[in-house]
Order: sequence, then C-alpha cells, then structure tokens
Amino acid sequence: MGEAVGMLEVFGLATAFAAADAGCKAGNVHLETFDKNKPANADELPVPLIVMIKFRGSVSDVRAALDAAKRKAEELAGIVAEYEIARPTEDTEKMLKLSGLDKGKPNKIYVEEV
Repeated sequence: MGEAVGMLEVFGLATAFAAADAGCKAGNVHLETFDKNKPANADELPVPLIVMIKFRGSVSDVRAALDAAKRKAEELAGIVAEYEIARPTEDTEKMLKLSGLDKGKPNKIYVEEV
C-alpha cells in the first residue's frame, strides 16, 4: 500500500519553505518536489506565485504535518488550498510526480517509482 499524501498550496516560495519545515518537524513525513503556478490573476494576489507542498507518510503523520504547515503559512503569506489523500490511485500517483519546477529537465516516470 502506498503512502498518504498531503497537499498544501501557499502564496510564495518563502512561505512554502517555512511551511514545509514546520510540517516535517511535526510529523514523520518526507517532501516531494514543490510545484508552482502563476495564475492569470497574479497581480490581484498577495504574492504572485502559488507553491504546492506535498508531504508523504502515514495518514496520521501527514495530518500532523499539514496542521503545522497550515499554521506557519497562515502566519506568513497565506494558504490557497489543502487536501489529503489517504490512498492515492496509481493514476493519481503518476500525476503527483509532475512538477512545474522541473521544466528545465525531462521528467520521466518509471513504473518502479509508482
């Protein structure tokens, strides 16, 4: 069985690093590569970059990480969205491997990674 995944979208890269650090200290989790998005209405947002943080681990550890990360992000630039998947499907796992931060290099997904 795969690991749970907790996803937290925040405003700004500094907020993402601070929230990721808080989450990793709160639960026995590891991070996947951040993802980024610059929405069409970027000029209307508090920070023009949205960053996705992905925590992996057991359901309870992911929940603890998300709670701590949310608290930290709310102190800084803020949160866009949060979601937790207890048992991602194989297709969802493939999509979770994609990242906008990897655009400079090919991102191959191997069966062994899923």
